Amino acid sequence: MEEPQEISSTNDSCVGDIVIEKYLVESKEPASHVQLACGVQHCAFPLDGNQLCIWNTEDPSHQRLILRGHQQPITAVAFGNTANPLLICSASQDCVIMWNLDECREKVLEGLTPRGTVMRTLLGKVLCLRFCPDDRVVAACAGNKILVLDVESLSTSAELEGHRGAVTAAEFCAWRVRVLVSVSEDRSFKVWDHRLGSLIYSSSVLTASPLLSLFIDEDSRQLVTGSADGQLWIVSLGESHHYRCVTHVDLKKKTESFSTRRVESQLCSLPEESQLPSTDGLERGGEIEVELPVLSLAPCALSLVPSSERGFVSSENASSLWIGSSAGLFVFNLANFELEAVLRYKDFRNLSIQVAGSCAVMGKTGNHTAFCLLTSLFGSQVAVLEIRLAGLVRSLPRPNVGKDLSVLPRSGVLPTSPLYFALVEEKSTKPASQKQSAMRSVVKDQPLVFHSRVRSSGYTSAPHVTMFLPKTNIKNNGKRSSKCKNNYKCKEYPSESPLPTRLSKQLAVAGDPTAVCCLQFSDDGRRLACGLANHLSLVFDADLSGKPAVFSGHDGAVSTVCWSHDGRWLLSTSQDGTLRVWSARRTELALCLGEGMFPRPVQSAQFYYIDAFILSSSGPEFQLLKYHVDTCKDDLRRYKQKSRCKAVFSLRMTDAVEMTSFSAVNDFYSYIVLTAGRNRTLEVFDLNVGRSAALIAGAHSRPVHQICQNKGSSFTSQQSQVYNLFATTAVGDGMRLWDLRTLRCERRFEGHPSRCYPCRIAFSPCGRYVACGAEDRHTFFPPVTVDSCLSALCPLVCLGGRREQLPLHLCLQPILPHLSGMLLHQKTFSGASSFSIHFPSAYKCTCMKWAPAPFLTGWQDTRTQSRQWPSTRPPHREMNLGNRPLLGRRRNLACFL
Repeated sequence: MEEPQEISSTNDSCVGDIVIEKYLVESKEPASHVQLACGVQHCAFPLDGNQLCIWNTEDPSHQRLILRGHQQPITAVAFGNTANPLLICSASQDCVIMWNLDECREKVLEGLTPRGTVMRTLLGKVLCLRFCPDDRVVAACAGNKILVLDVESLSTSAELEGHRGAVTAAEFCAWRVRVLVSVSEDRSFKVWDHRLGSLIYSSSVLTASPLLSLFIDEDSRQLVTGSADGQLWIVSLGESHHYRCVTHVDLKKKTESFSTRRVESQLCSLPEESQLPSTDGLERGGEIEVELPVLSLAPCALSLVPSSERGFVSSENASSLWIGSSAGLFVFNLANFELEAVLRYKDFRNLSIQVAGSCAVMGKTGNHTAFCLLTSLFGSQVAVLEIRLAGLVRSLPRPNVGKDLSVLPRSGVLPTSPLYFALVEEKSTKPASQKQSAMRSVVKDQPLVFHSRVRSSGYTSAPHVTMFLPKTNIKNNGKRSSKCKNNYKCKEYPSESPLPTRLSKQLAVAGDPTAVCCLQFSDDGRRLACGLANHLSLVFDADLSGKPAVFSGHDGAVSTVCWSHDGRWLLSTSQDGTLRVWSARRTELALCLGEGMFPRPVQSAQFYYIDAFILSSSGPEFQLLKYHVDTCKDDLRRYKQKSRCKAVFSLRMTDAVEMTSFSAVNDFYSYIVLTAGRNRTLEVFDLNVGRSAALIAGAHSRPVHQICQNKGSSFTSQQSQVYNLFATTAVGDGMRLWDLRTLRCERRFEGHPSRCYPCRIAFSPCGRYVACGAEDRHTFFPPVTVDSCLSALCPLVCLGGRREQLPLHLCLQPILPHLSGMLLHQKTFSGASSFSIHFPSAYKCTCMKWAPAPFLTGWQDTRTQSRQWPSTRPPHREMNLGNRPLLGRRRNLACFL
């Protein structure tokens, strides 16, 4: 046995704080493609074919333990889960033997030969052994069968058959003690009840290559399996999820993406910070392409590494995995499905094994290290590596951009900032207003004097002549009932509240089927604005009572509606390329900006900087507009528009790509504007300095169609760092949660299909939920564990419809936890979840909003049918609306409690 030695890398950099080869032994027979065992204190592997070698990782000077009892070469080894007694099981073609490690050591000290207990003989080639959590039974995968062996009675309690190929791995479910999951060379996984010996679920074929490894994460309740061609499949094991596939990951592509991030962060240009060998060969594409078979999966304690040493890795409570492959080790984040670290064997010069045939990894929480047991693919060497996780993650890229970015301002407005214009104007207009108020306060009785420009003498009242069409769309004569006022006065958004589950109200908004393009609640939560495809904008009371106010004037479908912070103005953009600002009280046009104002038609717009500006996007740029709305009520000169607007500042995206979405905060002062481009990039602009501050390439696999920020609400409070969260979504690529401080994807949410339509998302005012549309027939409420620094977020809320429905637009009400959405007719989809709301068949949900009473509001395209409501709700918190009495063929507004 050779002495422990440090391994140096190919570029002669100091890597002793990353990986050390602790143990190296030469076996008489190769041990590739053998299941190895790596425990908390011991490593076990076959030696010379039929001998079992135990090495103590706590005390390397301790004499190694050799156990003999097999006649044929050992093919699988596994440690038990309990420490006292510590069991180890080994299997060969002749028998399966159970060893008590403590008893074996005592016999060796006494000079006796340790003996194990033979549990089963002549099983054939056993590829995998696995203990249950309490070590009462052990599963032996022999051929296409799984034998469940009882440790106490030494009998076979169950024999599970059903795979069409050799079973390569099996795992027991920790929170469901009766459940056993297995994967096979037939490229599928099966879920068993090992006590009854029955099959619970059988998956379809997942990939073109055999499945080799399996891991069940108890925190996220997900199943992870890896194949021989480097593919990872993550499946949800949550109740009522019906083993839904969450995502599919290509390890090779993730490795290339990780190398690209290193190049972009210019880590190689900082030699004092670089401790890992360079990957120039891979980045230049000069290497031979090789597959990365997933040989083993094991938990990684990345979250326990101190934040000061983690550097760029920011997820503190996220579950991580060690992925063992023939070419190296990878740290995989189960929250954002990204690689956090890569360690390639060939990058270290004196490492004895360059290509691994078998691999086993076990992490230790005390000193942030992990032990990796390797066998050579082409030789007969066996090595134990000690990997120092803190040193590995310290070498990760640390970009300079993003560390000073924050949605909340950290400094005052610079004199050179385009936002300084608003402050200067506010200071210049304030004395004038004070002067006018002072003049009004000292008005005295004066003799009546007539001037030539006086409109009327005041002694007679002439009949009022209507020069224009009467304003017939005034809502309740501009007055609101006292009941409506008192409902929202001094209310606080409840931090703990149930989710909407049942339909409360349904309201028709159009006489013919018309798509609803957008929804938005006012900041006070009293009104709900929606834009229609028939060129109209409607404003409802939040409880959907009374008649809506109608805003007409656009010549195309209304694509955006946005309330001002004070609720006085309503902004809308349309496919006709115009931007209009309406008086919310008088329902009349106050400002209209046409094609002459913008180089291209306006795509989207919103109020910004607490209504001081208007942000608009057109083509590859966004413009900062300073506007003035004339509030003078001169009926004789209503035809002359005195409101004005001018462009103060404009910025283009990098490479002048078309902007697909942008977002900024209007509820408080903020300098940050987030944009998304057609080339799948995210770009952060800082308007205090008037330039681009950061660029995120490849944010999604497709162009981002919405950026949604956690803007909070005036009716609730959140931690300051939570405002730096924002979410993005793209068609076919799920939803991703980002942190502005790190410019990294912290969470990735998939499983809610969005393959064809741009489903939209929205944060709840309390920051605990995110609503997301989906193309399947259920609403998803899976539990999500979030980073401790982002603890204000709890579960994810994905809202979908039943078959032939699709939620496209989402918005949340700022006072009470209610949601509203739109439903449109669509083809059939399928799906399931732990919590769902079923919409009527043959409908598609296109928009949802949180509403001010406990209900969910949705737009539906109904059919002429007569149905009845069910008397009670079905179990599992699901509600089927198929028996609801529906109106005629028209667009309806549905409210859900």
